[in-house]
Amino acid sequence: KTVKWWIKLNYTEAVDYILNVPKFTTKNKPEHTAELLKRLGHPDRGMKVIHVAGTNGKGSVCAFLSEMLTLAGKKTALFTSPHLVRINERFQINNVPISDGLFLESYQEVQKAIDSMVKDGLPHATYFELLYAVAMVAFQREKAEYAVLETGLGGRLDATNTIEHPIATVITSISLDHTEILGDTIEKIAAEKAGIIKEGVPVIYDGRNEKAEKVIRKRAEELQAPAFALKEEMYEILGNTDKSIDFCLNCGYYEHAKVTAPYLAPYQVVNSSLALLAMDVIDREQKISRELRIRAIRETKWQGRMETVLPGVIVDGAHNADGIAQFVKTVQSVQDRYRIVLLFSAVAEKNYEEMIHTICSQMTPAVVVVTEIKGDRIVPAGELSRVFAKYTDARIVTEPDIAKAFTKARELRQNGLLFCAGSLYLVGEIKEILEKTRM
Repeated sequence: KTVKWWIKLNYTEAVDYILNVPKFTTKNKPEHTAELLKRLGHPDRGMKVIHVAGTNGKGSVCAFLSEMLTLAGKKTALFTSPHLVRINERFQINNVPISDGLFLESYQEVQKAIDSMVKDGLPHATYFELLYAVAMVAFQREKAEYAVLETGLGGRLDATNTIEHPIATVITSISLDHTEILGDTIEKIAAEKAGIIKEGVPVIYDGRNEKAEKVIRKRAEELQAPAFALKEEMYEILGNTDKSIDFCLNCGYYEHAKVTAPYLAPYQVVNSSLALLAMDVIDREQKISRELRIRAIRETKWQGRMETVLPGVIVDGAHNADGIAQFVKTVQSVQDRYRIVLLFSAVAEKNYEEMIHTICSQMTPAVVVVTEIKGDRIVPAGELSRVFAKYTDARIVTEPDIAKAFTKARELRQNGLLFCAGSLYLVGEIKEILEKTRM
């Protein structure tokens, strides 16, 4: 018998193949993903799934939920995107990325099913479909009890939306992003995100935006799904440091509970509150104590989201208009006390001029260091510098090489704070640089 080509691949070769999948596939309908899972024996059916969608904050909410369940002794799987350094980051068991061996075995099983579909005249799985299928196979092999799943893009047509019976769905903040795919209004985007709501399944959502809430609540009513909205009056910020925020949560099980979010970003108050509200709905019998849930929030580590990677050096994956607006609010809370240096880059499809304008109109950095992301989505550092020069009188340093730009920015920080933002790819590059220096 002929040995299949994918069985011969080692871990690195398998990852390279997956990364090249976008070059020869296009978007498939959810029915295609459902067929792939069927041929894999429905690995998605054996777990209690919490399905999370939204524009910003969904990864953080997933991380908070995973930490709560893990601390409670539940074997918990976590599927998120994108990865910052290694592809294994997307697939975690009890908040630890899966091994290279488990990844390779799971990939080989999925590729076998993909080959059978192609042989039957069906399209090859897309990049995200393949990764999602690998996640489900790996999680089944690990016998996970719970699975926290983050949607890729949108919700209604997302590969993860083939999950049939989640125990809860969560929708985080809604804002304008990927408008060419999801729609050009808050209502249209909210409708796509609300596509994950299932009949009779509780939905917990960020109810601060009236336009989004109206769409989500209407869809929940249509499907008789119990709906629980997080409102601004449910939480109150008590104080913050340059590493964390203390707030009081006043809803349900958490009446007057003091919570510490281990980030300096105010939006993490919303994300952690949403996760706590979701756990209140999921764990009605309160088998996971209030104290343990709050401890889990305090101990959650989530890469690239206002993450302090070195003393005085913070990386943040803000990469769209709303993300940058939240990023700016965080910097505003500390810029009166610290010298601020900004390291910035962006990818071509984002409205980087709007992002830069927001930064310059609401922040007062002493220096801006501009660099560029390599690849077909590149925006030259010189172009970004030109835009910054339109909106700020701050000193601008242009350095296309990310490693050199990071070194320069750290030197310029002096005793202040260095913020690195504008793209998750930039965050990933910086994390990789730091990993290499620690080896």
